[in-house]
Amino acid sequence: MAGHSKWKNIQRTKNAQDAKRGKIFTKIAREMIVAVKEGGSGDPSNNARLATVIAKAKAANMPNDNIKRNIEKGLGTSGGDSYESIVYEGYGPSGVAVIVEAMTDNRKRTAADMRHYFDKYGGNMGATGCVSWSFDKKGVIIIDNEDGAVDEDTLINDALEAGADDIESDEGVFEVYTTPELFNDVNNALESASYKFLSAQIEMVPQNYIKLTDPDDIKNMNKMLEMMEDNDDVQNVWHNSEE
Repeated sequence: MAGHSKWKNIQRTKNAQDAKRGKIFTKIAREMIVAVKEGGSGDPSNNARLATVIAKAKAANMPNDNIKRNIEKGLGTSGGDSYESIVYEGYGPSGVAVIVEAMTDNRKRTAADMRHYFDKYGGNMGATGCVSWSFDKKGVIIIDNEDGAVDEDTLINDALEAGADDIESDEGVFEVYTTPELFNDVNNALESASYKFLSAQIEMVPQNYIKLTDPDDIKNMNKMLEMMEDNDDVQNVWHNSEE
């Protein structure tokens, strides 16, 4: 597992998110409302999908009042906008594999946007399953250790005891990997142990990475990711470009 590359990708996304926190909160809010409506419960102990979104929201420093308000919206009787989850797959410059997770109230609009981004920056949108086979779905928790205060042995023990599969150290952080099924258990255990999270969510983790070397490819890849991440319908973008 390429931990170094993975954190680089997370760090890039996190920096972009920090600069657009309001937009990120809006996207998480949408995801939370849908999780409540589809799960039929505002109680995360009875709604695993909601629990996962709450973990993501807390790692993004969403205030508890916002979380509560979004859950209440999801429980509301008013219909409001109807969103559906759609996954787009394709290739970026030099064959970089890209997965886009979207939540939209207009399937045609979002599909047209995604196809435009792929085509404009040297890639192409493919059929469902064309690249997802080369990713593994995992729970990924990034724990801050920039000040070196986290004892590695203690963290490893805490994480493995809670059900984690693997823990890696990289560039001032620890990366904790879980199965999707045990993500909430591990997240709750580490949160209770007062570890500081930089990110916590279910991710599509690449099995292999592609190193872009051509300046034009690098520029086009970064621009394509920027356009995708800035789209209101896009929730997550996963790719195997090594930065």
